[in-house]
Amino acid sequence: MLFQLPSIIDSVLILLALMSIVVWGVVIHKFISFYQLNKRNHLFLEEFSQAEDLQHVRANTKLTDGSLARICQAGLDEWKRLRLSVNAFNHDDRKELVTAVLKQQAHIEQSHTEKGLAILASIGSTAPFIGLFGTVWGIMHALKDISSKGSAGLDVVAGPIGEALIATGIGIATAVPAVLAYNYFLRQLKRSNAQIENFGIAFHYLIVKSGMGAKLP
Repeated sequence: MLFQLPSIIDSVLILLALMSIVVWGVVIHKFISFYQLNKRNHLFLEEFSQAEDLQHVRANTKLTDGSLARICQAGLDEWKRLRLSVNAFNHDDRKELVTAVLKQQAHIEQSHTEKGLAILASIGSTAPFIGLFGTVWGIMHALKDISSKGSAGLDVVAGPIGEALIATGIGIATAVPAVLAYNYFLRQLKRSNAQIENFGIAFHYLIVKSGMGAKLP
């Protein structure tokens, strides 16, 4: 028996099943990532909030893996580099350079946190239409069968049209979790970005308070 390619409806159902697997894979991955990120940032902020200046941050804060910790590390590294630099930067120039490094690292962290959201948005917006395409295609072939058999009885119509409608149902079932997850993670992303912005303000305050000319421990 020769190998037969799957029909259009079967291909649509397979595609939707693969998309559903991708959605749940992204959802699980992002949920774990945000949980770990929030936990690490919370622990970091508890230590950072007790710092009186940048010297205290560098000496007493554990820079654990997390977006805020990496931003802080980038700022401290730049602060140290400028302190040891032979270039004649004035006080304001050094503050601006450290602030620029903080913003650059913040953008890197935000881009990393956004990964996967585009996939959820794309699947959430396209899955219903893919399912609808399978339904329309199946109904077209069902109507052709009715025309060729010359009968529109329930036994002729119910099977093909019922099979075609399954594609729309699966398309909606694939899109709904993707849309709900996208909205949830989008709120988490906005919360994370606000936390990064607030941390940048707090770090800038310590820069002013510490003085760019202070010696590092």
